[in-house]
Amino acid sequence: MRVIVTGASGVLGTAVYNAFKSAGHTVLGLAHSRPKDDLKQLDLTDAAQTERVFSDFKPNWIIHCAAERRPDIAEKDPEAARKINVSVPENLAKLARTLKSKLVYISTDYVFDGTSPPYTPSAHTNPLNLYGQTKRDGELAVLGVSGSQSIILRVPVLYGPAPKNSDSAVNILLDVVSDQSGKQYKMDHYATRYPTNVVDIADFLVRLGTLPPSRVVPPIVHYSAGEPFTKYEMCLIFARILGLPHGHINADAEPPKDGTPRPRDCQLYTHETEDLMEGYGGLGWTPFEEWWTEYLNKKQ
Repeated sequence: MRVIVTGASGVLGTAVYNAFKSAGHTVLGLAHSRPKDDLKQLDLTDAAQTERVFSDFKPNWIIHCAAERRPDIAEKDPEAARKINVSVPENLAKLARTLKSKLVYISTDYVFDGTSPPYTPSAHTNPLNLYGQTKRDGELAVLGVSGSQSIILRVPVLYGPAPKNSDSAVNILLDVVSDQSGKQYKMDHYATRYPTNVVDIADFLVRLGTLPPSRVVPPIVHYSAGEPFTKYEMCLIFARILGLPHGHINADAEPPKDGTPRPRDCQLYTHETEDLMEGYGGLGWTPFEEWWTEYLNKKQ
């Protein structure tokens, strides 16, 4: 199978690129700001150049991981966020239609407002911030390209192997726990998250590509680990694994009063995904503490 992975230098994109390569597929990894190793540099907002690269490679599958994923940055530059999160995926859906490729557009649990979880794939979307709005609009743009074989894959907050801890909203908490300088931190103990490992998502995508034609993949698919944590609770787990005191981290259970609005609980309902993948590895997610214990022990 020939696969293009966009955003292949990011935390999710790297895992997806590696997983398809390891499974023996022919993979072209695209990156814009951080091209490295054997990744090809491409500005996806350049429609003509993008069409050339995709047409030359002739992919069977396109996994679109590239996005503006940082809510605070999206709020500061809405036009740039809309371009990468809405215009680019719409263009890729049109390209996929022309090339008869399948497109997977990675979306987010932030398309929901977090007031009535769990959310099924067909649940009403109501994003609270601009990032969520652009991803929801990206979904609508992709699904609006008639004749394209497009799949929306919604995922929650991600973690996993990363060049820098700051590349993930979960990994960055390691730096907070490790900071034993005496600095005090207020940590969110209000919003419930379902941290999900990028390696698990990558493995799921490879398995999705092996489903027989008799398994019809719905237009919107949810993938999520099943364990709920606040950021404060994640910090406690990291402190336990690292054997560090956590008295400098203070739980903040109050709703945030300033900054970019974020939903309280966007749990994604995944039973349809489990049914879809029955006999093909199921959902297949790794428990949070188990993965981090093994990963951090290997690094020490």
